[in-house]
Amino acid sequence: MIVAYSIMLLVSILLAIGYFIFVKKKDKWFIILYTSVCLVNLGYLLISISSKDGFAIFANKIAYLGQILVISSMFMIIIKLCGYKYNKTLPIVVLSIGGVMFLLICTTGYLPIYYKEVYLEKIDGYNVLHKEYGPLHILYLIYVLTYFVTLIVLCSYSIHKKLNGSQKEAILVLFVVLGNIAMWILEKFIRWEFELLAVSYLMSELILLGLNWMMQDYIHKNNVEKNKINGYSKNSYTVMALSYEEKLEKILKVLPKGETLTQREEEILERILDNKKRKDIAFELHLSENTIKTHTRSLYSKLNISSREELFDIIVDEDPK
Repeated sequence: MIVAYSIMLLVSILLAIGYFIFVKKKDKWFIILYTSVCLVNLGYLLISISSKDGFAIFANKIAYLGQILVISSMFMIIIKLCGYKYNKTLPIVVLSIGGVMFLLICTTGYLPIYYKEVYLEKIDGYNVLHKEYGPLHILYLIYVLTYFVTLIVLCSYSIHKKLNGSQKEAILVLFVVLGNIAMWILEKFIRWEFELLAVSYLMSELILLGLNWMMQDYIHKNNVEKNKINGYSKNSYTVMALSYEEKLEKILKVLPKGETLTQREEEILERILDNKKRKDIAFELHLSENTIKTHTRSLYSKLNISSREELFDIIVDEDPK
């Protein structure tokens, strides 16, 4: 068992290193996913080599921290792959709920509320952490099931409405969710010496990364066609291929010294960079089109430009002044 967990940890570390080396445009949620899978496998390995209850409990908390981050990052990745847009508060809510759950788990060894009793036992020569559930353990089950059910509903709706442009890809995402549910149920109701989720998480991160590449390919092709229809230049395609953070970094470089963008200007800028029309921006921000026009004029003035195309030129310029 020690050998198996060592291999799982090594594979997860190699995958994380491979992601950092070979993926140029990195996504923060994929970074969290790859890091958290390493934590999960590290926790399982430490439990398998533990000789004392206290160390095993500490290792179990490491594995739980990894699992919570896996759930959170997979949730954010999957809703993006399914074609949903979300506001900036959703990641904060997702991570906050995960933080509360981890604090509950950290009571293990101190209070009998999550686990009444936890101790190491040998089964067929292998370390197994015996756990007797406490009254608040049900909260973690509700936490996990809520995420799974939410993802199933979102994936199903995406498939039905073709939100991400490809039903096949949405179906694959759904299979990732269902596969993790199956592994989780097996571990809860069937006694195994080996943690199946260690394998499930590795497979999931590979599939999700592959789907992300496929979706980027789709977005590129889709935007090329859209730009042709809407009469945008090839710069529109290049802009859409970058993350908002990359676009904003280039734009801020051309601001005169001491000049800054207001919060409203940044909100409008983000939507302009998504090729949204003025009326759509006004609808999203609950403002009039004239107000959007005023803020846009102020934004362009600060950047010393006069049109959307000039804004795109700033971003595609390799050395913006």
